[in-house]
Amino acid sequence: MNLRIIKTLLLFVLISLVISSVIWINHYLWLSFGIVIIAILILLVHFERRVIEAREIVLLAILAAIAAVSRIPFASLPSVQPTTFVIMMAGLVFGAESGLIIGVVAALASNMILGQGPWTPWQMVAWGLVGFTAGMLRNRSFMQYKWGKVMFALIWGFLFGWIMNLWGVFALINGVDGQFSWAIFLSYFLGSAFFDFMHAISNVFFFLVFGKSWLKILTRFKKKYGLLE
Repeated sequence: MNLRIIKTLLLFVLISLVISSVIWINHYLWLSFGIVIIAILILLVHFERRVIEAREIVLLAILAAIAAVSRIPFASLPSVQPTTFVIMMAGLVFGAESGLIIGVVAALASNMILGQGPWTPWQMVAWGLVGFTAGMLRNRSFMQYKWGKVMFALIWGFLFGWIMNLWGVFALINGVDGQFSWAIFLSYFLGSAFFDFMHAISNVFFFLVFGKSWLKILTRFKKKYGLLE
């Protein structure tokens, strides 16, 4: 079977797991581990022609740890954290599959300190998609310019919030009467607008301040040691 088809099927399973967390709300931790397994399978399928080296696994673990830990000092600030920036940088340098697994693991790991809950699978997929799309778009012409990366960081600040809003709306509807209401939908999204804006602005800030040095360091590691090629 074509590798692209396999990846697409695995991504479909991953999205299905996060959607099912709305129904199996008490089994969110098992679903979270399922998402990690699917992300690992996507990575392995991508590198199916060779065995991933131990140092590459260590690099992925370190980047995921940095992304997770960097969220903690900013926990008191509304939606301001460098986690999205770190995952974005990883995806840009090491590719979509690496960015996906770093985002997924970072969300799960950071929530072990900040608190697990039914929202965890949604955060895992949202941050995983940040890294995945960064890797998918990294060779596009607009991503070769600073403004392209700034727009990517800005847009994902809002997209992340909207994905989490979907979980909030589904959970609220499920807990009230099971009936969808546009009033609930719009009020939830309008209520989160400030937090989404802060996330987007902080993404741009971290990229403008640290983006150049991060890209330089990660690219040097990749070329020097031939990591995740």
